[in-house]
Amino acid sequence: MTAFVDIKDVSLTYKGAAGGVHALDGLDLSLQKGEFAAVVGPSGCGKSSLMKLVTGLLPPDRGSIEIDGTAVRGPVKMAGMAFQNPNLLPWRRVIDNVLLPLEIVEPHRSRFRAEKARYREEARALLATVGLDGFGDRYPWELSGGMQQRVSLCRALIHHPALLMLDEPFAALDAFTREELWCVLRDLWQKIGFTVILVTHDLREATFLADKIHVMSARPGRLVMTRPIDFPRPRPIELCFDPAFTDIVHALRAKIGEVRKA
Repeated sequence: MTAFVDIKDVSLTYKGAAGGVHALDGLDLSLQKGEFAAVVGPSGCGKSSLMKLVTGLLPPDRGSIEIDGTAVRGPVKMAGMAFQNPNLLPWRRVIDNVLLPLEIVEPHRSRFRAEKARYREEARALLATVGLDGFGDRYPWELSGGMQQRVSLCRALIHHPALLMLDEPFAALDAFTREELWCVLRDLWQKIGFTVILVTHDLREATFLADKIHVMSARPGRLVMTRPIDFPRPRPIELCFDPAFTDIVHALRAKIGEVRKA
């Protein structure tokens, strides 16, 4: 089966006066269409660099990256992105923050003015899906951190991306809100069916959400283990207290501890 995301022998060095930083070395990773993958590893292992490479924000020094059979040679239009900081524009209302990608990404940009009413209805429907029905006319500063992150997810999905890239999207939230948003993301993914790459330090988050967890080595980052997660879906949050779930988290933590010392 042809991979939807195919990363082969990718290496990256950030150039600098002190010889640069060798971020990734010979990284291989592949995902099938609709797969939910999590990438974990010690701090500084190149997880965020991987995100930039896959979305075309950086070119690799060596190797190749293909998405849906097409080589990545620049910013990837079919990708949506969400980060630890929601990065909402404070002077724009919530619904206008959600609509922002449609003003930038073709083919939506060319028809945005003519079809703005339809797009606004789509944005309101998406906000309702994440529990923000009626909040479209608020400003970001009127929302809690968890609500702002829900808006960020809607903005990342409004242009119907085939690939969603998530870089520590829930790390700044309290534990209860974080788990609540795991379930929001779980439900969105199961409803829409996009492909996901989630970069996270939270091993419980990775185990709850992912089909496969990819463990990276210390810098320069390379793939050292892939762990399939076979719990049936949809997964209830109570799964996090199951002994089998806890065993996976402990095994991942042990592996990361091992590669940190290597």
